[in-house]
Amino acid sequence: MSISKTNAMRILDGQHINYNILSYDHQDGKIDGMNVAEKIDRAPETVFKTLVAHSKQSLFVFVIPVHKELDLKQAAKSAGEKKIEMLPVKDLQKHTGYIRGGCSPIGMKKLYPTFIDQPALELETIVVSAGKIGTQLELNPQDLAQIIQAQFADLTHTA
Repeated sequence: MSISKTNAMRILDGQHINYNILSYDHQDGKIDGMNVAEKIDRAPETVFKTLVAHSKQSLFVFVIPVHKELDLKQAAKSAGEKKIEMLPVKDLQKHTGYIRGGCSPIGMKKLYPTFIDQPALELETIVVSAGKIGTQLELNPQDLAQIIQAQFADLTHTA
């Protein structure tokens, strides 16, 4: 099965960053992070979801492990905002170019301020969406942070 390159893959290729492509069957509709981790045979703490939140003026991207919840207070503090809330799913594609379940932190329409949950630093590789449902990218968290100009921050609490 050949995998067509996503925008995220093209960006990584252009920067000569190593990554692995992991694909999974999504015909059953189970595209939430925990199911994806199971389907690609990776521990949930190594599989990260990309969440988009907003303040009154700005959008922010948060990359956190699939088994955790974004702590909005900690996220706002990291972003230097008083308050942030999740971007409604209906607005996701308009701002990022991606849809729910296929939102990659790499290659959004704009380079939004991005934060990766601190525990990622302890991992050799993490898995993020490749920008389409059914395809994931496994790469070094430092490489990811470099390409999307992300900062590491304490962002989560256990669900």
